[in-house]
Amino acid sequence: MSGFSMGGRSFGGNMGGGAGWPTGGLWDAMEQLRGEFDRRVGTRMGRGDVRAAILAILAEQPMHGYQIIQEIEERSHGAWKPSPGSVYPTLQLLADEGLVLAEESGGRKTYSLTEEGRAVADAAGDAPWHGEQSREFTRATALPKAGANLAQATMQVATTGTPEQVEEAIAVLEDARRKLFAILAQD
Repeated sequence: MSGFSMGGRSFGGNMGGGAGWPTGGLWDAMEQLRGEFDRRVGTRMGRGDVRAAILAILAEQPMHGYQIIQEIEERSHGAWKPSPGSVYPTLQLLADEGLVLAEESGGRKTYSLTEEGRAVADAAGDAPWHGEQSREFTRATALPKAGANLAQATMQVATTGTPEQVEEAIAVLEDARRKLFAILAQD
């Protein structure tokens, strides 16, 4: 087998690999599919959501920008990770509006809410990761990402695993497939 086609795209290359699995070209195909997924679906939410998320997080405690990005990703269960290119300009805008105060310490800026910022955060209500848009966003991104990650782990076992590890992985995947269908069968 020298390659395969999926969704109108052809993937070729060395298909040889360990444990009797075709891997070389499949590994490359997995990376292409992951890139395609990220480009099509991405991890974007609306601009106002970044603002609301920052206010909600800073209402709990002061943080620096990278911590804010990590918190948003964690609270959205990996479905949303805003880029530094959206977080830092939003922090600057919030500072310009007098809602956030930036203090530099140890070469890092730590952001905290001003009294006016706290009032705005309190009035905002639910954080973006609690709303209906977030649930739809999670549905559209988290499940396919989890599937891509599972496929990548499968390829790693196929490439480097012993025959016994491959057999164990097959059993895990079969069990996962049954459990997924059982979820759909629930009332």
